[in-house]
Amino acid sequence: MPQIEPRSAVAAGPRVAAVEAPPPPEITVLIPVLDEAATVGELSARIAATLDGERRTFEIIFVDDGSRDGTPARILEARGRDPRVKLVRLRRNFGKAAALTAGLDLSRGSLIVTMDGDLQDDPEEMPRLLQALEEGPYDLVSGWKRDRKDPLGKTLPSRLFNGVTRRLAQVDLHDFNCGYKVYRREVLEEVPVYGELHRYIPVLASRRGYRVGEVAVRHHPRRSGVSKYGWDRLYKGLLDLLTVLFITKYTRRPLHLFGLIGLLSFSAGFVIDAWLAFLWAFRDESLSQRPLLFLGVLLMLAGLQVLTTGLLAEMTTHKTFRRTDSYSVKEIVD
Repeated sequence: MPQIEPRSAVAAGPRVAAVEAPPPPEITVLIPVLDEAATVGELSARIAATLDGERRTFEIIFVDDGSRDGTPARILEARGRDPRVKLVRLRRNFGKAAALTAGLDLSRGSLIVTMDGDLQDDPEEMPRLLQALEEGPYDLVSGWKRDRKDPLGKTLPSRLFNGVTRRLAQVDLHDFNCGYKVYRREVLEEVPVYGELHRYIPVLASRRGYRVGEVAVRHHPRRSGVSKYGWDRLYKGLLDLLTVLFITKYTRRPLHLFGLIGLLSFSAGFVIDAWLAFLWAFRDESLSQRPLLFLGVLLMLAGLQVLTTGLLAEMTTHKTFRRTDSYSVKEIVD
């Protein structure tokens, strides 16, 4: 019987050399930008010079969040000079949290540095933040703009906001608003960020057991453009803080919160009704002449219902959040 040659495990045909993907960089510098055409070129050059001096491998990802001043063109010019610069363009302005998420989904570094694109954050401070993360017991290190170079209209609301947040959240940071931070990658992959919760990443990370630290950094006056934040950031921040405290403390035990509110409300109503019953029974007073009582009860019930509905909606959002729901990418130049 003729012997049959064993079939080769490799299909016949010309051999094609496998193209290996380049190894991932150590560091991703992630920069959301909105109308910062005047600064992105200088910023990318200074970041590259700083990290090259530290002999670190890196990529710089600019996420354009709907700019209208030619910012994407300036980023592409920077990429022409340094291919480590990358661009993600969103279709419209989705907000900073969405821009951070979009950039993270493209990033490859094991360490993520976030910073603003207006050159108020000093790129030369980056090695100090990285050193604090890598040599200390931290998973997240936040910058602290101790000597902040902003007008009083920004610094006063920020101090109030930071003081309230530090006390309520019980996370010992001086500057939750500082966008200059460095993370181990797993922190941002595990902590969902939507809406405007990006400023509370240290709180959310701390509640999950990650170690959070802080380093004072230099801050510079804005050289061009205008600030994207105003006084409305204060009340929005306080509402977001309520959301963070709820989803980190009561998601698994909401009855501890709603039960307390319900008991207090019921007890107040019971005391009022008991007092009115006493007046009706022993002093023969008519209850029909107390319209303010009914108005107060209605206002309390309406306020409680609205607050409860809002918190339940936030809990549902937190549990059903999908990263790609928060943004839409128009273009990636990688």
